[in-house]
Amino acid sequence: MAQQPMFERWRPHPWHGLTPGSDPPRLIHAYIEITPFDPVKYEIDKATGYLRVDRPQRSSALPPALYGFIPRTYCGPLVAALSPGTTEGDGDPLDICVLSERPITRSEVILNARVVGGLRQIDHGVADDKIIAVLHNDNIWGEATDITAIPERLIERLRHYFATYKLIPGDDSPVVVQDIYDVAHAEQVVAAALQDYTAMFGV
Repeated sequence: MAQQPMFERWRPHPWHGLTPGSDPPRLIHAYIEITPFDPVKYEIDKATGYLRVDRPQRSSALPPALYGFIPRTYCGPLVAALSPGTTEGDGDPLDICVLSERPITRSEVILNARVVGGLRQIDHGVADDKIIAVLHNDNIWGEATDITAIPERLIERLRHYFATYKLIPGDDSPVVVQDIYDVAHAEQVVAAALQDYTAMFGV
């Protein structure tokens, strides 16, 4: 008798129902909310798990990479402790940018990704780190193991996008990208976000 395949009878909540990956904090799952082709900012609805239209992108800039979050992470006090000048995280799952050689034009997909570094970002005074990762087994980026393997110009694009994506002409940006960090620190941030999640949700 054939063994019945394992499956979820109901759609899992992307934040709480998916696993963080096969070997976190290095090999992780990324749930993608927006792609480099989206002029609209989509964001997970925390109550339902469906994507919600957050806002049209204010500027003409589009995200330089796939953008989403790592399931079962939470930016709380342990994440904030790794971000000098902050005392709390933003209360959201940990954000992640994933580099892929082939264009991935769909959101609401799950990727296997390898963490290589990150951006230390402060948004309205709270920690809002952006982990940088590469698509696992990608033909171009798949061998990258640290931020030093990513071209400097691409890192500049990511930094510029996040420094300006909430900018309103005539006002100061509420976002400050303080630093770019390597894989060792990125893994600490992911591990802290996993612990913050357990402390907040108890699972």
